[in-house]
Amino acid sequence: MTEVDQPRRNLPWIALGVVYVLWGSTYLANRYIIVSMPPLLASGFRFMTGGVLLGLLVMVFAGPRAFGMSRAQFGTAALSGLLLPAWGNGLVIVAQSQVASGLTALLIASVPLYIAVLRALTGDRPRRATVLGVLVGAVGLALLVLVGPSGGSGGVSGSAWWGPPLVLLAGAGWATGTFAASRMAVPANPFALATVQQLIGGTTLVVVGTAVGERLHPAAVAPVSWWAWLYMSLFVSLGAFSAYAYALSTLPVSTVATYAYVNPVIAVLLGVVVAGERFSIMQLVGGAIVLLAVVMVIAAERSARAPVECG
Repeated sequence: MTEVDQPRRNLPWIALGVVYVLWGSTYLANRYIIVSMPPLLASGFRFMTGGVLLGLLVMVFAGPRAFGMSRAQFGTAALSGLLLPAWGNGLVIVAQSQVASGLTALLIASVPLYIAVLRALTGDRPRRATVLGVLVGAVGLALLVLVGPSGGSGGVSGSAWWGPPLVLLAGAGWATGTFAASRMAVPANPFALATVQQLIGGTTLVVVGTAVGERLHPAAVAPVSWWAWLYMSLFVSLGAFSAYAYALSTLPVSTVATYAYVNPVIAVLLGVVVAGERFSIMQLVGGAIVLLAVVMVIAAERSARAPVECG
């Protein structure tokens, strides 16, 4: 391997590192967005902006034909747009008025556990290690929910009991959308898929936010919220997804899947260092149990698919 080829070999790992950091930082960014922005409208306009920009890039680099899709493929894109950006991210940013960013990330780490359950319910025979991982994760999630956000809110605007359960409900939507997209027809171009997802999810959030009485007054928005919103709209919506798509095309799926237990760690560290969030001993124990469960499930699934990947 020549010295010229070495940087090219490192690019996939750099891309995966970008996914770790950018996706891990979304929870902290959301926290600053809702300081002076209504959550649903802010999230909706963020996805609409990201969708428009990503769509323009697809048009420039791949041409209009990249958006050619059948009715079934468009239906998958629309459904996943409702379940991922709208349901998943929408409920998360609403819940973050009551739950610290780090704790939110630990609860969202349950997504791989949900997917394992969905696979079992639809006929896949799970491995014993997968079942054990899901059971361990249930214990950790129960501990996080029972302890609640008190003591770990770290300055968020409230500590209502419904915060952690709402995050778990958001995770269920994200897992369902991810699982459905893996079983249904999807557009050939993943960036076209992401464009439709963001536009439909963003539009849904704007409509729902307006219907429930949210109003956005730009003059009243604090600078920190604007900067956080721009970061989410540009760097996360464009940079993180592009890095994820590149990593997924060049690294084993099981390796890319490690973001599921690295992102929460990044989120917790950012919450503590940047926002001064605090966690009780029981919350840390519950979070550690959830992350252990995710590692167990991903390792079990990696082992089950190892012969296919090696071929």
